[in-house]
Amino acid sequence: MMDQLTDKPLAERIQALYPNEITLVGEDSQQFLLVERERLLDVMQALKSMDGFQLNMLRNLTAVDYTDYLEIVYHLYSLPLGHAVILKTRCEDGNAEVPSVTQIWPSANFQEREVYDLLGVVFTGHPDLRRILLPDEFSGHPLRKSYPTGGRGN
Repeated sequence: MMDQLTDKPLAERIQALYPNEITLVGEDSQQFLLVERERLLDVMQALKSMDGFQLNMLRNLTAVDYTDYLEIVYHLYSLPLGHAVILKTRCEDGNAEVPSVTQIWPSANFQEREVYDLLGVVFTGHPDLRRILLPDEFSGHPLRKSYPTGGRGN
């Protein structure tokens, strides 16, 4: 199957492998892959280990608050093959929980802690999920749109 896909752009090749779990969003160079949260770990592990992808470097992990939902953004890169892709997953504002990718990319450790600290996303399976930038006694998550603009914690 991979031989039939090698002429397609990277994002399209990945989406073709997971047609029910991944949606290709955007156009041309602005494309990204939206992954179902429940399949995130399976997809990420495959993308790291499969010969045609070898996305062995997590360059960046962040999140964006869209009021109704949070979007967790993963920038992946292949050192051996020199290609990159952006994957995203979403969680509801009231259930801000996604699986941790620290077992796949240990470099996710501090990045997930930062997203947890500033946006309140809980990364299930994280080995040490606690605040990293703000003091332990700080209340709230200051990058959430619901956070009071003049506040210093709730």
